[in-house]
Amino acid sequence: MTFSKFNYKKELYELSEIIKSLDRKVIIILITAAILQTISWYYTSRTFFHLTFFNNLNNYSNVYLIEFYYWYIGDFLVFFIIPYLIIKLVFKEKQVDYGLTIGDAGAGVKITVIFVLIMIPFIWFFTSQQSFSLTYPLLYQARDSWKIFFIYELGLIFYLAAWEFIWRGFMLFGLKEKFGYYAVIIQMLPFVILHDGKPPLETFGAIAGGLALGILAYRTRSIYYCIITHSIIMFSIDLISTLRYRAQDFGIGLNSFYNVIKQII
Repeated sequence: MTFSKFNYKKELYELSEIIKSLDRKVIIILITAAILQTISWYYTSRTFFHLTFFNNLNNYSNVYLIEFYYWYIGDFLVFFIIPYLIIKLVFKEKQVDYGLTIGDAGAGVKITVIFVLIMIPFIWFFTSQQSFSLTYPLLYQARDSWKIFFIYELGLIFYLAAWEFIWRGFMLFGLKEKFGYYAVIIQMLPFVILHDGKPPLETFGAIAGGLALGILAYRTRSIYYCIITHSIIMFSIDLISTLRYRAQDFGIGLNSFYNVIKQII
């Protein structure tokens, strides 16, 4: 075995040349996504809010709506506003090139309807698992008050819009020129990783969901249909879980369906 002499100057020079040869836009997008996710995890999360204003994490059964709005608004600023400013001020490009456009409305509406119709039966089955159903809505008080439920869901839309923009907009369309359809797979990876810790069925489902939403954005050239689809899916999960909780029925048959629907009436 032979060892060549390590030349620091040569290594640094070669590294600097490699860095110079990299696509500036791709590097900015990937590093920005990593930084923004880190900011979100440490500073705009419910955990940060709870530690800052309640000074402990011992009583998560007593959470408040304001915690979620801190999280929703914080992540909207981090995942939507900052990438938007980077597109305008750093890349000097148009926001419509990153999915903020109606795009192909015909395809968008049709695919959204089909996707939602396919997902509803799966949601009915998933929520029959108590470990899943008792997780949602994340704000437990929303199960006992329709007023709180709908206020919570309204804020969730802003959060989901930010998520769709950072992954399906900023990352997917930002990497599309360099990687083409591979960008659909690339944006799916952080999307799935950020589902870790949630019920296993949801995390595994995020693989297919992340790909499906990526394809939807790529095909329609818009993230609006992804926002609509994601919002309907999450609303359905929260609504059916709440109804199951109120009915204390976690079956999947017609009798369970009847018992759950009665909670609306």
